[in-house]
Amino acid sequence: MAGEHHPGARHISLHATIARNIHRLLESSVPAAHPFETLTPDTVIDAVESTGIISDARILALNSYENRVYQVGVENDEPLIAKFYRPERWSREQILEEHNFSLELAELDIPAVPPILQGNSTLGDFNGFMFALFKRRGGRSPDLNLDNLLIMGRFIGRLHAAGATKPFLHRRALTLEYFAQDSATYLLENNFIPANLVDAYSTLSADLIDRIQNIFSSMSAPKQIRIHGDFHMGNVLWRDDTPHFVDFDDTMTGPAMQDLWMLLSGDRQTQLAQLSEIIDGYNEFYDFNPAELMLMESLRTMRLMHYSAWLARRWDDPAFSLAFPWFNTENYWAGHILELREQMSALDEPPLVLF
Repeated sequence: MAGEHHPGARHISLHATIARNIHRLLESSVPAAHPFETLTPDTVIDAVESTGIISDARILALNSYENRVYQVGVENDEPLIAKFYRPERWSREQILEEHNFSLELAELDIPAVPPILQGNSTLGDFNGFMFALFKRRGGRSPDLNLDNLLIMGRFIGRLHAAGATKPFLHRRALTLEYFAQDSATYLLENNFIPANLVDAYSTLSADLIDRIQNIFSSMSAPKQIRIHGDFHMGNVLWRDDTPHFVDFDDTMTGPAMQDLWMLLSGDRQTQLAQLSEIIDGYNEFYDFNPAELMLMESLRTMRLMHYSAWLARRWDDPAFSLAFPWFNTENYWAGHILELREQMSALDEPPLVLF
């Protein structure tokens, strides 16, 4: 029990007590079907306290599915964020390489949110879980107007300048094989695609993979650097006119364009204006290779294919069926195939250009 470390030291709220009792009741009556089901509030607090921190027993689950992330109250101090990594997803070396990258960025005053040292390491172990602690950082979702896109470009340019100084040794690389080929194979071999849509999906996915392979082969190999890898706006907190980059869980080796294309939206003319601002800021700190613009729709297609396979691979996690109830229905797969057909057309469009 968490309280056994410091008897009488904390005042447990009624809400926390009720939550604990409910979890104990569930544990006693239902066998755990997934590793995260053993991650009870008691376990979370005990893990945090194993680092020498005294919790006030306030705990709030945050919006995270791949891992489990909690805000944990600390006695006489600001709450901390505790991140528990999904078992068997990353090796210890891969997680520590993620941590070291964000620490390196923070030391360069690039606004990443790095983990906190727990003794001699940023990665703790508790009851079979690897976990990390972070300071809580407030902020809002960024408004991607042209002025803010210029700022985003500057900070991503700084991030990539740091990322280009040395390679990852353990992190995954962004490859067509993993993000597209393996994704399509998994969905087909595990019978996620409805029988009446199998032919359409298998033919279309094979054609897309061939088309993307031709696009990559038609250009000189893009420079591979350390990148964030997952720059959707949920991973950017805007505060004091500055973007703060969070969640380096998918940091990888890849082309610079992977961290830029998700900032673009709207019609072609709108995207050209957005791109101009981003690259103007980016080039102040790191030189963007305009040839990478031809990768944009290929990277988008690979992400779409990987996203569906990611949901499928996690479908045994009860949190996913609750959070994504629309997934794995015939309507979902029909819509996904339509989306991929639109991407086939997009791959044939001329890429954006810089003026």
